[in-house]
Amino acid sequence: MTTSRAQRHAGIVTLLLLVLAAALTPTPSSAADGNWWDPVARPAPDSQINVTGEPFRGADSAGRVRGFVDAHNHIMSNEAFGGRLICGKAFSEKGIADALKDCPEHYPDGSLAVFDFITGGGDGRHDPDGWPTFADWPAHDSLTHQQNYYAWIERAWRGGQRVLVNDLVTNGVICSVYFFKDRSCDEMTSIRLQARLTYRMQDYVDAMYGGPGKGWFRVVTDSAQAREVVEQGRLAVVLGVETSEPFGCKMILDVAQCGREDIDAGLDELYDLGVRSMFLCHKFDNALCGVRFDSGALGTAINAGQFLSTGTFWRTERCTGPQHDNPIGLASTPAAEKRLPAGVEIPSYDADAQCNVRGLTGLGEYAVRGMMKRNMMLEIDHMSVKAAGRVLDLFESASYPGVLSSHSWMDLNWTERVYRLGGFTAQYMNGSEQFVTEAGRTEALRDAYGVGYGFGTDMNGVGGWPAPRGADAPDPVTYPYRSVDGGSVLDRQTTGQRTWDLNTDGAAHYGLVPDWIEDIRRVGGQHVVDDLFRGAESYLTTWGATERHRPAANLARDARATASSTEWNPFTSYAPARAVDGDQGTRWAGDWSDDQWLRLDLGAAHRISRVTLDWERAYGSAYRVDVSTDGANWRTVWSTTAGDGGLDTAVFPPVEARHVRLQFLRRGTQWGYSVREVEVH
Repeated sequence: MTTSRAQRHAGIVTLLLLVLAAALTPTPSSAADGNWWDPVARPAPDSQINVTGEPFRGADSAGRVRGFVDAHNHIMSNEAFGGRLICGKAFSEKGIADALKDCPEHYPDGSLAVFDFITGGGDGRHDPDGWPTFADWPAHDSLTHQQNYYAWIERAWRGGQRVLVNDLVTNGVICSVYFFKDRSCDEMTSIRLQARLTYRMQDYVDAMYGGPGKGWFRVVTDSAQAREVVEQGRLAVVLGVETSEPFGCKMILDVAQCGREDIDAGLDELYDLGVRSMFLCHKFDNALCGVRFDSGALGTAINAGQFLSTGTFWRTERCTGPQHDNPIGLASTPAAEKRLPAGVEIPSYDADAQCNVRGLTGLGEYAVRGMMKRNMMLEIDHMSVKAAGRVLDLFESASYPGVLSSHSWMDLNWTERVYRLGGFTAQYMNGSEQFVTEAGRTEALRDAYGVGYGFGTDMNGVGGWPAPRGADAPDPVTYPYRSVDGGSVLDRQTTGQRTWDLNTDGAAHYGLVPDWIEDIRRVGGQHVVDDLFRGAESYLTTWGATERHRPAANLARDARATASSTEWNPFTSYAPARAVDGDQGTRWAGDWSDDQWLRLDLGAAHRISRVTLDWERAYGSAYRVDVSTDGANWRTVWSTTAGDGGLDTAVFPPVEARHVRLQFLRRGTQWGYSVREVEVH
């Protein structure tokens, strides 16, 4: 054979091989036109997406990103609580039949679905088969079955969602008392596993789109990266943590089981895992903070768990302000209560005492300051109002914007304080009518502060989701419908042999989130959905401001301090300088009379706009902040007649001043005035 004939033969063979390879490549017809949003090799069989059209991308003319924010979800909670409380997986390399199957003990009829009837009543019986029939689950009122299958999240992304916070979640006590488990109950072990699986899910999606970095599911670790992902039209996934004993910081008989070194090590580890937001307490009081109670039967069950975890039940007191925790309620849950030791009963509670006596502890404050040092965002949902109030005080004293309320577990009276700091709020995934009503209560504040709104689905979070309004309800969702941006068309979602309709099935799984948003539009109007569509920009603005925050110099540190009086003590000094020495373990204290003052000489004139007082128990209920450039001529820049102690921050228009005088007018206690630390910024 001549060289030219050999080359022609080789060329023909090569061409045939290329044709054969193309014929055998698992490329669906939808990918043939080169649509960037279509996978090149989706597993078969698999769920349908039931969305057509290109996902929107880019920013508006002002550079603002668009899209919905789910600020609170639990993609991997099937790995929590011992691994058998939430049944099914978000993805499986073995395919959908392996991912969407029930827990072994739920077969053949759900009679051993213990957690179902502990939390929901009834007998928990259900058809356990998932794929392909899905006769009984997922459902809006099924608390123990997977709702976050990756293809359902894909549908939500196609429907306009651009930010998803995946809260890594578990609870060691629930794990320890639940009858079925197949792994350790250590909370941090579960958190690490869920983080790894989130990155594996990213790899799983990438593989469908041709390789690393090509999929729509993108785990992000900073706000700039998140903006880039959203501008590409993809889904930015943020890692958070919601657990009851972070860093092992549980409490037994009011004794902390962790120290500052555990907190530092834990925060460093979580940050290295990619976690950028977290809760410091959840469900049970711990060594960091007290919790906002659960109500009803679930509250009774969790209070029993509180005793098993800490050796104490929740303790209540009358609230001192308009904010309050949830009423505990006394609904009976025999299955949970019989786990208590013999002779131990859940206490009753006064109806007018709705506040947890436990607030933010010293270790909790150390953890808050540690998160600020690492520029992390802190979730105040689930904190008692006493703890949340102290966190907001700390953030206000430092002008720190990184505060989140992601699923309606914050007293709404805190909303403006959150917005004033630059924080972000989201509402729980309530039914459309309730969601619209709740959104309306804070709409004027959103308008005033120019912010968007979010929702927290809490799926896989044992919460319950919107029930169907009914096919005969006024203005139901009509299929197919267009996405909010107008670029996509969504029809009823089908997986296997089951097709869901929001009107008759409710929000059964994550793929119905866009349908729920369409229902909100029909019930509440376009303006509610417009606020939600601005959510991505607002969330990323909060995150970016948190990353950029740097502590301002404290001009009062070691300033020359004088006072009208000093309380005498033979064992320690309460001299004025103790209020500016940077040590919260020392303090200035004055005589026990109303009219007193504490004066600081900053050494030179500075432009100041904020003064913070960290009170000891003896605080001022009425006082003012005076400033002067020469120490002789004074003017008042701030005053209050409603001081309540704790941490007070006086904010006023910037002024030039060398001297700052705190003029105390009326005591809030029988003692004098006592200040741990004064800061001037």
